[in-house]
Amino acid sequence: MRPYQIALKNLIRRPARMFFLTVALAVGLAAVVALVTLSNSMTADIEHTMDQFGANILITPKSNDLALSYGGISLGRVSFDQRELDPSVLERIRTIKNHQNIAAVAPKVLGTVTVQGRELLLVGVDFAAELRMKPWWRLTGAEPSAADDALLGNSAARVLGVKPGDRLTVGGRSFKVAALLQETGSQDDGLLFVPLAAAQAITGKQGKITLIEVAALCSGCPIGEMVEQIAGVLPDARVSAIKQVVEGRLQTIGQLKRFSLGMGGVIALIGLLVVFITMMGNVNERKVEIGIFRAIGYRTGHVMGIILLEAGLVGLVAGLTGYLLGVGAAAVTLPLLAQSGHPHLLLQWQVALAAIAAVGLVSLLAAVYPARRAGRMDPADALRSL
Repeated sequence: MRPYQIALKNLIRRPARMFFLTVALAVGLAAVVALVTLSNSMTADIEHTMDQFGANILITPKSNDLALSYGGISLGRVSFDQRELDPSVLERIRTIKNHQNIAAVAPKVLGTVTVQGRELLLVGVDFAAELRMKPWWRLTGAEPSAADDALLGNSAARVLGVKPGDRLTVGGRSFKVAALLQETGSQDDGLLFVPLAAAQAITGKQGKITLIEVAALCSGCPIGEMVEQIAGVLPDARVSAIKQVVEGRLQTIGQLKRFSLGMGGVIALIGLLVVFITMMGNVNERKVEIGIFRAIGYRTGHVMGIILLEAGLVGLVAGLTGYLLGVGAAAVTLPLLAQSGHPHLLLQWQVALAAIAAVGLVSLLAAVYPARRAGRMDPADALRSL
């Protein structure tokens, strides 16, 4: 009878012990696989959400004249009257090394205007880029597309008493209120948005830009590198990252990954001890059987091979079972933790291979000493217990 046949028969002959050993290893592995799969899936989900979140890089002129806050975000110090950006910077932004990570570039011109006796902050924008950058905006009316279309914030519309379709006179120019911005809870509610060229003419800033918002795709989130690259091509501008947009969401994921690695180490140690104790007990119970093998000519390597093969088979089954259990647990838990409404479970073949290989390796390492002890067993000592 070949060694692998002996190993299989021994496993079948002791089903209860091997079943509980397999379950112990599988449950431990399932916990680690679930945590790793959850962290990877949540990272991918957050990156997808971040791609739709909006600006995470701000570009403003270098100035010390006036502090400006826009949308609840501090933009640094900006001078409306003296320091502006040249439109050529838009092309230079697209030349950086990580230009493929740029989702949208939204230039803006800001200025104060009087409308129906009320002072409003006028924001000139490229509506196509702005609407792409702010997918959370909800409009009442049609998307602005014409050169005389305007978008009015919810609070500003209420103060002015206007509705979609009404016309407003701003700086001597007539604009049609194409849509109203539904309440966002931000400074956008009190703003008047018009096409960039029209705002430049009204504010006397033809060919000038007050600030630029950049939405960066967050696959890998190279925000810091992109800020340095943009600053390199725009030496006269202040480039800053809204770090909390990236770091605030990925910090928890990093903690979960570190916890999963730490938990994996603890479970590996426990699994090592469980397999070691089980295999030592198995060897002690099979003294007679091992003595017979040695007496009929089985060499040390043959006996060790039988014990290691048993441990390896248990590890393989436990690895497959644990991986499937872990993926199932992650699939159930992910919708409760994800940022988006329809998270996608990220399955990676590397995780499957690593999980199965790790359990197999732990099982083999734990069985090495029992196998060596069995292989070196004196046939005469073993047969005396008959």
